[in-house]
Amino acid sequence: MNASGSHGIDHLSDLDRAVLNIIQVGFPVAHAPYAEMAKQIGSVTEEEVYRCVLDLIERGIIRRLGAVFDTKKLGFMSALIAMKVPPERIDKVGELVSQYSGVSHNYKREHEYNLWFTLAAPSRQQLMDTLEEIKARTGVSDVLYLPTVRMHKIFVNFEIGPSVPKSTAPSDKSGIEEK
Repeated sequence: MNASGSHGIDHLSDLDRAVLNIIQVGFPVAHAPYAEMAKQIGSVTEEEVYRCVLDLIERGIIRRLGAVFDTKKLGFMSALIAMKVPPERIDKVGELVSQYSGVSHNYKREHEYNLWFTLAAPSRQQLMDTLEEIKARTGVSDVLYLPTVRMHKIFVNFEIGPSVPKSTAPSDKSGIEEK
């Protein structure tokens, strides 16, 4: 086991690896995405792929399954927010922050400001109103507001192998937003 208590990549099945490779590169936007994934992998059913994804979520290997949007192209404002949260409250505050639809993700950091998250809203005023609400609900007032000045797109793909055959692998390589 590694430090986080998991068994690491060595304990992933071939199906786990194939599913993770597809999800990283391009989750199928289709009426039946798990059927499409099964077709890409071959020799598995839609149900097997769906059960695999649920298992990976339950095991904490998949933390989030969702789209990443270019907030600027949608006319939204976004910012990176850092909060100084008492360590004994960080999990509870993190859970509350994650309930907001404008929060794409949050994470703990080994830093004076120990909870960081991205926040997006249709306008600067709505973003600031949401941030004020979060501060009021959490009781945390020591917050850094770091508005997005320039958008950078990055693409990271952890080849988990065995991979989906190149002829069937999705080709869309959407980036991840970095603030």
